[in-house]
Amino acid sequence: MKPVTDATFDELVTRSARPVLVDFWAPWCTNCRRLAPILDELAATHRETWEVLALNIEENPRTALNLKVLSLPTVMTFVEGAAVERRSGALSKAQLAQLMTATTLEPQTGSRET
Repeated sequence: MKPVTDATFDELVTRSARPVLVDFWAPWCTNCRRLAPILDELAATHRETWEVLALNIEENPRTALNLKVLSLPTVMTFVEGAAVERRSGALSKAQLAQLMTATTLEPQTGSRET
């Protein structure tokens, strides 16, 4: 998983030609640390079709505030720069893979949260 910062978010997420999954995390978040290896595995599996990035909200609060990330871990998917899906909490590999699949199969009409 590659890091993304407040300074690089626009370049790496908004302007990406591929779908992007962003993991919003913090070092003190236990569930974030549990999720990281799963996301690393998905990043490797989908490296040709997806960007999987991680944003440390303690070091990069502006982006998290702008996107109203209120709980951790939160993952969001983006297509053509637009937020499409958002999930919070401890997610399984199957749930994350389904999120990625749903993001690329659905018409992009705006962000949905579940």
